[in-house]
Amino acid sequence: MKKILLINGHPNKESFNYGIFKAFKEGATSQHTQIKEIQIGELNFDPNLAFGYQQRTELEPDLKMAWKKIKWADHLVWMHPVWWGGLPAITKGFIDRLFLPGMAFQYKENSIWWDKLLTGKTAQIITTLDQPKWFYRFINKRPSVNQLKKNTLEFCGVKNIKVHYIEMIKNSDEKKRALWLSKIEKLGRKHINV
Repeated sequence: MKKILLINGHPNKESFNYGIFKAFKEGATSQHTQIKEIQIGELNFDPNLAFGYQQRTELEPDLKMAWKKIKWADHLVWMHPVWWGGLPAITKGFIDRLFLPGMAFQYKENSIWWDKLLTGKTAQIITTLDQPKWFYRFINKRPSVNQLKKNTLEFCGVKNIKVHYIEMIKNSDEKKRALWLSKIEKLGRKHINV
């Protein structure tokens, strides 16, 4: 049975991203899966990595529980909006505080190389945009995807990461949003093949 962790990076439970989260969960629940979830905006933690890597800041209980879920999962599904080209601050803070040396990766002594400590996991990123995806990808060079996919997940050993864009949210109507949610629910049902 596949173990899936759904991670919602939008801090507002009234957002369309939360609707995406629920639609994917509904689709994935209909399969032979175990599902856990993290609503980053509901966690109680300081998103500031105050000392960088020079001094370890004690993880709050919510972050300890989140890390157990990340370690437990076979497949991580990240959902977030693109704000100013990047991740919401709370999502970036979540990554800064959790994806640490000795946990997600480990630098090799006297080397520029590192060990990847999250091998064996796969992922999906579902991101919402207020611009066409071609513009975000080719003109803006998709900074949030580069940050999360390449410089975080792949850096730590996660493979086979698929990216799904939901574009032009601000100009969408209820009919368009319903179609997107239907597609996301189907994506949740097909997750086993990603």
